Amino acid sequence: MAVGWFYLSVLALCSLGSMCILSTIYWIWYWQGGFAWDGTMLMFNWHPVLMVTGMVVFYSAASLVYRLPQSWVGPKLPWKFGHAAMHLLAFILTVLGLHAVFDFHSHRKIPNLYSLHSWLGITTVFLFACQWFLGFAVFLLPWASVQLRSLLKPFHVFFGASVLSLAIASVISGINEKLFSSLKNGTNSYSSLPSEAVFANCSGMLVVVFGLLVLYILLASSWKRPELGMQAERQALLHGGE
Repeated sequence: MAVGWFYLSVLALCSLGSMCILSTIYWIWYWQGGFAWDGTMLMFNWHPVLMVTGMVVFYSAASLVYRLPQSWVGPKLPWKFGHAAMHLLAFILTVLGLHAVFDFHSHRKIPNLYSLHSWLGITTVFLFACQWFLGFAVFLLPWASVQLRSLLKPFHVFFGASVLSLAIASVISGINEKLFSSLKNGTNSYSSLPSEAVFANCSGMLVVVFGLLVLYILLASSWKRPELGMQAERQALLHGGE
């Protein structure tokens, strides 16, 4: 039953994650003019799409690797590589998203890192980078002792969930900032809730629901990879036991 509920949650996550990405793309394409890589506003438009895709959806997928029941048995090393590789892909997409906004600001002579959204976002990316490099050095390379890994694991898990929470907050504040900026000179103000605002707000709520479901799965003790003493009991779950 527990495994069935897990896979039902994963199916919901895949659907919600796809909707988060597609709704962000649609918002930018339909209301903001599409995409380019030329220093114009169309280059900035890559920023929200890449940040939602990398920092929220792909990051979440990487974080949930060890929740797959298949990872409970057999060697852990392949799952470690998968976990690190997926996080690296999420980080690359995030860096591209940052490059899009910084390059746009440079072309338009707009100051960088002046808003609360930018402070929150750059803090999130910095913590993500530290988290990845620390995880790679301690948990993937063979030099670290079991004692050191055991000592650092709770911090690694805590900051993993913290980075996701900060990423969600960054996305929500970014959507809000973008709407204020794009609608302030339009015929319909943000406060009148035009169709763009309704759609973008709904996209933001999708990100929140997605993130909460990810955090729930991460924190659910019954879905965590068991310690060595619990492997035999969890193998029964994997094969349809209680």
